[in-house]
Amino acid sequence: MTLYGEKTPPADDRPTVQVTAVTWPDDRPEPATTPAADEPEASPSRPRRMRMLLATGVTGGVLAAVAGAGAWAYAGDVPRGTSVLGTELGGRSRADADRELRAELDRRAAALAGPLKITVDGRSAEINPADVGLAVDVPATVAAAAAADAHAVSRLVGSRTVDPVVTVDVDRLDEALRKVLGDKAQGMTMPAITYQGTTPKVVQPKPGLALEPQRSAEVVRAGWLAGTAVTVPLVERHPATTPEELDRLVTELAKPAVAAPVTLRTDKGSVKVPPAAIAKSLRFTADKAGKLTPSVDVKQLRAALGDDLATIEVPPKNATMTISGGRPTTTDGRPGQQLDTATLGQDLLAVLPKADGREVTGELKPTPPELTAEKLSGLGIKERVSTFTTRFTGGMASSRSQNIATIARQVDGTVVLPGKTFSLNGHTGERGYAQGYRDAPVILGGKLVPGVGGGTSQFTTTLFNATYYAGLEDVEHKPHSYWFDRYPAVIESTIFWPDLDFKFRNNTEYGLLIDTSYTSSTITVSIWSTKIYDSVKTEYGPRRNITAPKLIHLQPGPSCIATNGINGFTQDAFRVIKKGGAVVKREKFTWRYDAEPRYVCGPKPS
Repeated sequence: MTLYGEKTPPADDRPTVQVTAVTWPDDRPEPATTPAADEPEASPSRPRRMRMLLATGVTGGVLAAVAGAGAWAYAGDVPRGTSVLGTELGGRSRADADRELRAELDRRAAALAGPLKITVDGRSAEINPADVGLAVDVPATVAAAAAADAHAVSRLVGSRTVDPVVTVDVDRLDEALRKVLGDKAQGMTMPAITYQGTTPKVVQPKPGLALEPQRSAEVVRAGWLAGTAVTVPLVERHPATTPEELDRLVTELAKPAVAAPVTLRTDKGSVKVPPAAIAKSLRFTADKAGKLTPSVDVKQLRAALGDDLATIEVPPKNATMTISGGRPTTTDGRPGQQLDTATLGQDLLAVLPKADGREVTGELKPTPPELTAEKLSGLGIKERVSTFTTRFTGGMASSRSQNIATIARQVDGTVVLPGKTFSLNGHTGERGYAQGYRDAPVILGGKLVPGVGGGTSQFTTTLFNATYYAGLEDVEHKPHSYWFDRYPAVIESTIFWPDLDFKFRNNTEYGLLIDTSYTSSTITVSIWSTKIYDSVKTEYGPRRNITAPKLIHLQPGPSCIATNGINGFTQDAFRVIKKGGAVVKREKFTWRYDAEPRYVCGPKPS
């Protein structure tokens, strides 16, 4: 064929583009012959050309068939032959596959929502799949089904099954399994180094059997889909610190640490840190994996050194507030100089393994008071919001009255910041002879006996009522076992070091000041702050379940205190708080008083 614009080719009909013929298996070489004069020269090559064209045609047909099959196999977003949960999703769009899979899940809904039977270390139980977040993630499953197969040819003639993507809340599942396991879990024995005096005491690490959350989730996913009971395995876990590492810590640190004192040098002088103080402050702490890490607790170190630090430190003094002339008056505090604890612990830890050169340098830094006059003046402490008084007998000459006065002086002028909780035990510490307290009657074992600090419960009751009528939050209090008429029923509190405490929280946005005062027969506690309530009152319910006291004879002697006996009863008290003319809070307090026996110091009459 001639194309316009091209020259007519010569009489040679050979193709312009040279093609290499395909040799078929039945091709055999032609015998070498001389063509006849009247036979065209190209005749011998014609059969080969025909075979070549035939081969080309067959190949093209195969390729066309493959292409057709490929187009069929890849029709839709999900390749044909792909199934999930026995449902054919192949050839569908993602949206259709999503709908079809959801329909299949709806058909299985009852089975999948039913309780799953599990066994952990021989203990069996059932868990609700929804409670632990077991579900099929349909979009993620469809995405996995639509993903291209790595072996494209297998998609033309084969099939494949795609597992559903199952989600589970690993933390909630682990919590549920731990409840099934109960106390049967064999936890790891964590390594430990402590001191008895200055002698290191060691606890060797031991492996334990425990749940492994990810592995638990894996077996629960599979069992849930299969609808079979699941046995959750326990995995042996070893503490991260090995026995060899523990022994090395003892040899290289714990023992040499307390072999000699350490000298702490400062610009104001030196302090010896004795082995006993080192033993109290050197900590070996194990994390959840059982990794033991040494550190120095600087707070414990300061407590262990006690008054020795007074030779080099000047403690800061907070601003104070007193009531003068019926109004609060502020006195500014002063800064101090104390050891910088930021690096002291690490510096001390570095020299403890050494036999020589056991010295550290401490830096004294200015320490501002926690409460300045400016901050104190801005707390809104401006008026008395409540006050309460109780009476006592014996005058100030009695030990009980002296104890009341002593604790009142310790608490007087205390400022409680907004949101903070006040603890009476925490504020005063132990109330013993060293702190100025004396023996006076206390209730112990159901009877009055002499005991150090007797009378402090009366102060506690007075303080409790002052905070009660200020509308402050009651955190912890305990009424007496017996009711004494010097206290209001139910609304009173005892205290005993260190087991019984009184605590309240300043649940206002203002600071508050505790102001105490006493006479020879009264103790008064007032709360100063900003008044936020119209009134706080108490409404009592009737006494019920009244019981009479028993008569008990005791051995005469110094420990016997005679009593007249008091009835026991149960009563309710309601704290009613009003603001803006309306009741904003009504709280119920209930207490059951035992009948205090009538104790007689002497034998029963014959």
